[in-house]
Amino acid sequence: MAKEIENLDAVVRTGTGKGAARQARREGYVPGIVYGDGKDPQPINVDFNKLLTRLRRGRFLSTLFNLKVEGQEDVRVICRSVQRDVVRDMPTHIDLMRAHRASRISLFIHVTFENHEAAPGLKRGGTLTVVRPEVELEVLAGDIPDHITVDLTGKQIGDVIHIEDVTLPLGAKPTIDRNFVIANIAAPSGLRSADNEEEAETDAE
Repeated sequence: MAKEIENLDAVVRTGTGKGAARQARREGYVPGIVYGDGKDPQPINVDFNKLLTRLRRGRFLSTLFNLKVEGQEDVRVICRSVQRDVVRDMPTHIDLMRAHRASRISLFIHVTFENHEAAPGLKRGGTLTVVRPEVELEVLAGDIPDHITVDLTGKQIGDVIHIEDVTLPLGAKPTIDRNFVIANIAAPSGLRSADNEEEAETDAE
């Protein structure tokens, strides 16, 4: 269930400051900085088109990357910030944090739902209402789950699924210290209308 670690290619950026950053952008790069792990910050450049393509795939801030810089050892990093142009919404700078496999980091993990056909509430016309398509979990950097799974087997109309109802991957735990809602099985609109009419008639009596 652990993710395969993606590569993120970069080159060393010579010089710092606004002038060097502007030069990088003119050359088709997005300037960035790698920090953390008790080491000096490392200025880098990332290919603009490749970064934009990866950003559009989504979940960039919740992915552990294997940073590859020519002439240096690979290092695990996670993106902590993507600055964007306020007009064009294009990336202008990224901040990457070094992370060991044993580091504990907080990430938003995708929620998937399985066994829809085994949920009586859905068979009766109920609707799966997803409250949280992603949940923030504290996980090990070396063992980031691709997703967490909610089993809908046996779920009836009106059932509410909380985080404590989900089996989390080993070593993962929610960052929020309460039993929050992930999804529920809502009644079909026709049934809700009928229930409302019954309530109205009861009140009238």
